[in-house]
Amino acid sequence: MTAFRTLDSADVSNKRVLLRVDLNVPMENGKVSDATRIERVLPTIREIADKGGKVVLLAHFGRPKGRDLKETLRPVAAVVAEHLGRPVGFAEDCVGPAAKAAVDAMKPGDVVLLENTRFHPEEEKNDPVFVKSLAENGDLWVSDAFSAAHRAHASTEGLGHVLPAYAGRTMQAEVEALAHALEAPKRPVLAVVGGAKVSSKLELLGNLVKKVDILVIGGGMANTFLAAQGKAVGKSLCEKDLLDTARSILETAKGANCEIVLPVDATVASEFKAHAANKVVSVDAVGPDDMILDIGPASIETVKGKLAQAKTLVWNGPFGAFELEPFDTGTNAVAREAARLTKAGQLLSVAGGGDTVSALNHAGAAEDFSYVSTAGGAFLEWLEGKPLPGVEILRLR
Repeated sequence: MTAFRTLDSADVSNKRVLLRVDLNVPMENGKVSDATRIERVLPTIREIADKGGKVVLLAHFGRPKGRDLKETLRPVAAVVAEHLGRPVGFAEDCVGPAAKAAVDAMKPGDVVLLENTRFHPEEEKNDPVFVKSLAENGDLWVSDAFSAAHRAHASTEGLGHVLPAYAGRTMQAEVEALAHALEAPKRPVLAVVGGAKVSSKLELLGNLVKKVDILVIGGGMANTFLAAQGKAVGKSLCEKDLLDTARSILETAKGANCEIVLPVDATVASEFKAHAANKVVSVDAVGPDDMILDIGPASIETVKGKLAQAKTLVWNGPFGAFELEPFDTGTNAVAREAARLTKAGQLLSVAGGGDTVSALNHAGAAEDFSYVSTAGGAFLEWLEGKPLPGVEILRLR
């Protein structure tokens, strides 16, 4: 694994530290409804503040077109303060007089959140003049926003070209966890890829079959692979225009000695709703009015058996319609088994992606995984084998 500059080598005492964090948190009725992303960055904020640094938080929120106070970070500042257990100031802008005044008034150990970086279109353009304006309020830049690292924006990548750059503790933990999972993993490596569509994960599947030993395909995308093998899938979600692509992926996997595991049985229903009348059938016996909504008990046991062989697990996507009981059974059972093996020290487990995090939390298994990434796009692009600009800028050269 390539080395990164981390806080271990940063002198932050009495320095203005521009700390890029992810505070793009879900809001309901003006209040933060899930503070997971805030909690993830608290250790980095505390460490810099406790070492006498002036913590200047940079973050985006939503997708505003210019300055739009419906997308202000002001209410988030109060929630950060609540979780941090110390005051967090707020500036009405991230550049210019308002930002400068707020930063100039700081004492060592203070924390200030600057307004939404995306109020300026230059942020997403990684405009050099805007980068310079941001940099005027900092002596060094620390990135703790892996979830935005796939974007080469001013605050996620540009600042690394003009200020000394370091990885925060969350960024460091994420990059190290992912490196252990795919760059230098303990083998066998098993990947679970689920979710609705093959089309959204073509590059992911193409990369994984060359890197992992066992690839378990679940969710709606498994139906496309079953159909590609000539099996009837009834009214199930299925991308019929991608059957050749599915067959090609199966061939590539064979050439790479990657074992593909598909469902052998399924829980089917005639309607998509919680507690719909359902039955378990072989994947060779799906009726014309059936919808495959989960894997069946034999498939669950097959996946558990593969997990028992594995040393490393990478997981992205659920096995079925986990939001609807009882079609959460497959995802719950596999997640809990992965958590048990991880807790027993037999498995390194890394998972990520929005639906995956929700599914693991729903199963009560997330806390026992080795690492659960809250990043969506960045986690997927990393799994696809793409370099992430916000990570590359932190590498020691």
